[in-house]
Amino acid sequence: MKRCPECGRDYNDDSLSFCLDDGSELLFGPTSGSRAISESQTAIFHDTASPEEVATRTYSGVTRDGAASDGGRSASDAQWTPTRKIVITAAIAAALLVALGFGIYRAYAPGAEKQIESVAVMPFVNEGGNPEIEYLSDGMTEALIGSLSQVPNLNVKARSSVFRYKGKEADIPTIGRELKVQAVLNGRIVQRGGDVALYLELIDAATENVLFKADYLRPLSNLVALQSEIARDVSNRLRAKLTADEKKEVEKSYTQNAEAYRLYLQGRFHWNKRTPDEHRKAISFFEQAVALDPTYALAYAGLADCYAVSSSPVKGEERIRLIRSTAEKAIELDPKLGQPHAAFANYHWDKFDWDAAEREFKTAIELDPDYPTARQWYGELLSRLGRHDEAIAELKKATELDPVSLIIASDLIYVYANARRYDEALEQINRTLAMDPGWEPALFLKSFVHEVTGDLEGAITTRENTIDHIDLPQARKDRLRIELAELRKVLRSSGPEGFWRKELEFELGDRSRPGEFSAFYIAEIYSILNEKDKAFEWLDRAIDAKEDNIDLMKVTPSLDNLKSDPRWAPTLARLNMTP
Repeated sequence: MKRCPECGRDYNDDSLSFCLDDGSELLFGPTSGSRAISESQTAIFHDTASPEEVATRTYSGVTRDGAASDGGRSASDAQWTPTRKIVITAAIAAALLVALGFGIYRAYAPGAEKQIESVAVMPFVNEGGNPEIEYLSDGMTEALIGSLSQVPNLNVKARSSVFRYKGKEADIPTIGRELKVQAVLNGRIVQRGGDVALYLELIDAATENVLFKADYLRPLSNLVALQSEIARDVSNRLRAKLTADEKKEVEKSYTQNAEAYRLYLQGRFHWNKRTPDEHRKAISFFEQAVALDPTYALAYAGLADCYAVSSSPVKGEERIRLIRSTAEKAIELDPKLGQPHAAFANYHWDKFDWDAAEREFKTAIELDPDYPTARQWYGELLSRLGRHDEAIAELKKATELDPVSLIIASDLIYVYANARRYDEALEQINRTLAMDPGWEPALFLKSFVHEVTGDLEGAITTRENTIDHIDLPQARKDRLRIELAELRKVLRSSGPEGFWRKELEFELGDRSRPGEFSAFYIAEIYSILNEKDKAFEWLDRAIDAKEDNIDLMKVTPSLDNLKSDPRWAPTLARLNMTP
């Protein structure tokens, strides 16, 4: 039995931690209607009398009279004093041990009521296997992650961390160790006609004890209310003490339109696949959602995300315009959302307005400190500006929030390389490839580090190992293998200069293949060959075309030969950068 010390409300459910009326922490103990422990048993814990008063009371059958008016006492009293002191001391010690033992039991016994400070919400299992509702199981998982992220002092692992376990066999202790969490929340979802059934279990990652179980059966038309209900129930069971405002944020529904919410979940499902074709589908679903509910801030934020990333199906000035319009609309509808601020930062980034981009990233992080993508992108920005220590610190924070994110791990490689910390870059490459030996960005960066450190044989070998992991037609893969064999032959016969001239020949021959030709990379090769006139000519072409990687110009090691040239500062100024 528990009781609220503020309002006096009694609770029979010992698993509750905080009062549902005023949020005060609930205490175990006697209530107005029942006393589980008698006064004589509890007096030692709650006595407010002075030590002198306690010493005059009856204890263990020995009666001690009150002190005489002159303060003296009888000889018979005196002979009992040491024994009484020993008994009293022993009793107090025993009582404290009992209290300590009970506290330990409450903290660590099965179903114990201990504060959970970190949790991983695992991808809900689509138990029926119906591919038509896969978006629902994924979307409700992601929505719950977002809601619980609003709980103060609760570390909720990011979507990309937990979704790496989707469809894989992994036991709870392993997940706890790998993600460094105290608890794991598992869920199963089944659609039954017009209803959806959801089964949840919160499990202690160390002991595998079930801390909380709940079943929900609701009509699909009540999805919005169900999401809020689940967020409330789970945050309560995580022993989180929330203020009224914090409870509102956790249980917040961004729309009351169930169909708009369903469309939003479908949009996020396709957005997370991160390809231009999937992003086209995501944009369609988000647009349908805002058509049904023009005040749906999250749907506008989803649109902004689709346009902000390099895999956006929309390019050029139209992409930049759409980032701005959708991000600004999301922020206007809900200024507390961090996500659209991170997307809006990319608008300023594309405009080479670095100060404005940094302000938006800082705002995004302030509003949502646990949003790893904001920290990841901010780290990338700091790296481009040459603020390497800050960039590394930000990427490390993103890694702490999302420890198994391959893209964040890869960005940290790039940041180390741009900082000329090549040993650390290679260590990070090894850590990343240990998570996924075929991760293409890490293999590409391994080749890049070999190149800038002069290990061209290592670069060729890494490129060869990368071919099987690239999504290209087989004929193109076969041609790449032939080119690499030629590069190795030239390297062994003509050294590094022969290697780079043959590489230049291949690159200039790729100009007819859209998406494979890069003016910036040709400028890098000319810089390595110390042909500065041609290097600056191709840099200007890359800036005119606003190539995606032109913002690396200030920091990439491959352009170091140009930095003493008087043309360097004016060329860099075209990007609003200073040397």
